[in-house]
Amino acid sequence: MITAAEATALACRLLADELPRRWAHTQGVAARARDLATILGDQAERVEVAAVLHDIGYSSVVRSTGFHPLDGARYLRDVLHAEPMLCRLVAHHTGALVEAEERGIVELAEEFALPDVHLLEALTYCDLTAGVDGCQVDVEERLREILTRYPREHVVHRSVVRSSPALRSAVLNVEHRLCA
Repeated sequence: MITAAEATALACRLLADELPRRWAHTQGVAARARDLATILGDQAERVEVAAVLHDIGYSSVVRSTGFHPLDGARYLRDVLHAEPMLCRLVAHHTGALVEAEERGIVELAEEFALPDVHLLEALTYCDLTAGVDGCQVDVEERLREILTRYPREHVVHRSVVRSSPALRSAVLNVEHRLCA
């Protein structure tokens, strides 16, 4: 398994210079993942690694289809030979299946099975509670920011609108586990 330190070094190489805002967000997502260690137990490092690597598909080194969850997951699988659960988490993070449908990309579901729901919810929680600058935000603020960044007709905007009930539910489920 790729360690958190190895994942951080890789993501830094792929994102820091080319996409500094994406790198700042990634660091925030990873910090949120570390905050979940108490509820994730022996899966804590796996989620942290997925958090660090969830957006590597934006890098020009990794990008091939232009759909970052799929590109990142393929890179992890084909280039780094990462363990399947990590690839599945990156492939399906934060409503990716809905966006894949909006884009007409059937390969995502065919290539990467859905990961464990608790791990996917944890990763989604981390992504949706870290702002573009890496600072902690609430899910509503994060969703508003995404919707503001993309015009209504853009595939990302449409996807977030469609998936937002499930995204909110994932965040709420993790918050309940944290409070239990």
